Amino acid sequence: MTFMIGQKFPDVTTQAVMEDGTINENFSVTDFGKDSYTVVFFYPLDFTFVCPTEIIAFHKAMDEFKARGCKVVAASVDSQFSHAAWRRTALNDGGIGEVNFPMLSDLERKISNELGILADGGVTYRASYLMDKTGTVRHMVINDLPLGRSVSEMLRMVDALAFHEEHGEVCPANWKKGEEAIDATRESTGAYLAKNA
Repeated sequence: MTFMIGQKFPDVTTQAVMEDGTINENFSVTDFGKDSYTVVFFYPLDFTFVCPTEIIAFHKAMDEFKARGCKVVAASVDSQFSHAAWRRTALNDGGIGEVNFPMLSDLERKISNELGILADGGVTYRASYLMDKTGTVRHMVINDLPLGRSVSEMLRMVDALAFHEEHGEVCPANWKKGEEAIDATRESTGAYLAKNA
């Protein structure tokens, strides 16, 4: 079965390294993200190359995610002990430092199997999921292993989801917070295109 938009994110309990460096043996994305927007981003492996650039980019953007009422979780097939060691490793030695969001361990690959995001060799693709406040996935994107993702695009998607939920309007291509949106009607789309195309 293929995982699709509109489904609930898998409710699996696993280990995670928390923001303060402690290990939570019973971490659940569902519980952590309850009543909040939540982003979960999978990356292939600790102590690699593109992965630390993404993790640090999310770390640097955490104030922006928090301002939007959005929680963030990183995830890979590494153990919680590998995550903890990577957090303790200095940036100039290939580490990531004490990042300010949980790092989930999917060592048994239960979540990544359910999501269908395992690459050859047993690591995950660069898969990102945005859940609404009920835990329903509203946006997902999956990149191949060499292709780093855009944190600013994920922030834009959080803004778009929040705007749609608050106003009921839909967000056109490249929409950004503060810009004009449209009603889901042919007339509204026509007027928008006449003005902006």
